[in-house]
Amino acid sequence: MSRQPVRSAASTLRAAVPALAVLLLAVLSGCAPAGSPDAGTSAGTATGSGTKPAGAITVFAAASLKQTFTELASTFETEHPGATVTLSFAGSSDLASQINQGAPADVFASADTANMKKVQDAGLTEGAPEDFATNTLAIAVPPGNPAKVASLQDLARPGIKLVTCARQVPCGAATAKVAEAAGVALSPASEENAVTDVLGKVTSGEADAGLVYGTDIKAAGTKVAGIQFPESGSAVNTYPIAAVANGRNKATAQAFVDLVTSPEGQKVLAAAGFGPAGFGPDGSGSATSGPGKSRPASSGSASSGPGSK
Repeated sequence: MSRQPVRSAASTLRAAVPALAVLLLAVLSGCAPAGSPDAGTSAGTATGSGTKPAGAITVFAAASLKQTFTELASTFETEHPGATVTLSFAGSSDLASQINQGAPADVFASADTANMKKVQDAGLTEGAPEDFATNTLAIAVPPGNPAKVASLQDLARPGIKLVTCARQVPCGAATAKVAEAAGVALSPASEENAVTDVLGKVTSGEADAGLVYGTDIKAAGTKVAGIQFPESGSAVNTYPIAAVANGRNKATAQAFVDLVTSPEGQKVLAAAGFGPAGFGPDGSGSATSGPGKSRPASSGSASSGPGSK
């Protein structure tokens, strides 16, 4: 009877090594953290539901949001160590044009729906924009109101030096709408590209009056006096916000959008005098207050910081 050859222990071990190596590699691969580079995710990018916002974002925002967004950006950075927010404020029409021309932005917050639509129509919003606030116009006059302006009609009086926003700017479009609705022919001495410029001419004494947002007057404190007028309800500006589609840090951008639309963000906006989203039907529509909606404040003292649009 023939005897089968006996395999040595060494040869048996050599045969097992490749199989053990494959098994060990599979085990190690399965243990790699989901957000690590080994798992196919670049560092600093938020992808999983448990990943915290991190990295830098640039927020383009209407100038009238300067005070509130500066506060919210600080809150965001405190709540998310490792995340940084760079803010760029200007008129919404200028910001929309910059984004459409390729300017690097991660978030866009407009003072009206018309300029947001320009960006959305270009395919540059990440999903549908979210409305987060409303605002209405008020008359700003120097302290003491030397020209004795008391109504929208007074702005058309001979000798009154009025300053408004240009029509392509949201506050200018609102000005044109309220004047038309009231049947008042306004002849401004100058038309500015941002509300900050209108407010600046009033505070410097270069103008007897200016049409600005109620939030601007509140932010200016004692530098100006504010006059409400009922016709302002015919032009309620709705503020939408969206992450930019070609932004570099989409997850962190969306987290900032979420903060603005959250109860925490809404509290900051309300304190600055903004009305709740849904107060008016669109950026230039009629004011139709619904249940629980309140008209934006248009006068009163507040911490300094020229918000404008």
